[in-house]
Amino acid sequence: MGTASCGPRTTKVLRRASDAAGTGRLVIAGRMADVCAELDRLAASEAVRA
Repeated sequence: MGTASCGPRTTKVLRRASDAAGTGRLVIAGRMADVCAELDRLAASEAVRA
């Protein structure tokens, strides 16, 4: 097999403004590994704020 060149990997994170109750919507799209990494990053960020 030859080496295939891959373009840059992107993960899209879309957030919708939260309402007065603090609920909101989050959409993360991309490769599973990238989505998991973004979830880990978000969890670490939340832990620092708590």
